[in-house]
Amino acid sequence: MYYRIRTYIAADWDHDKDAVDALHYWNDNSKYGLSFSDAHDLKQARDTSLNCSIKKSLADRLDASKTFVLIVGDHTNELKAGGCQYCSSYNGYWGSCARGHIVDTRSYIDFECEKAVRDGLKIIVLYKSTIVNRNKCPEAVRWKGIHVPMIKLQSGQLHWNYPSVKNAFDS
Repeated sequence: MYYRIRTYIAADWDHDKDAVDALHYWNDNSKYGLSFSDAHDLKQARDTSLNCSIKKSLADRLDASKTFVLIVGDHTNELKAGGCQYCSSYNGYWGSCARGHIVDTRSYIDFECEKAVRDGLKIIVLYKSTIVNRNKCPEAVRWKGIHVPMIKLQSGQLHWNYPSVKNAFDS
């Protein structure tokens, strides 16, 4: 068992990794005041693991977290990865798992969001945009926690909005 002291970051790793990297940059650079201990440093599931094994690993990391950060990009609400129906052990005819596991058709993102709400974690939703568009946010956290844009328009150019993110973490 872990103490709930960590920060759990959820994102579409295929499209929004740059936003995750910005958070880590602000956390690791002494010039900035963002400070968190990443829950993903605890342990990792292999990418070849079954979806249910990966969800178990995600749940363990969420159990060690007090803050849940979701980065919402253009594709976040469309993600399907993680559902049992996409696993080779899933029997679509019977709607069951050939390995005897409980069937969970939620995506990883939906699973993470629902668990964060159920566990009462502090929720921060960062939009990889200049505006907050809750329609792009998963339903479970759409009206929960703090929602802020992670990008700002300055002098006609887009920049990461560190002050907005820092204020969300400090709230």
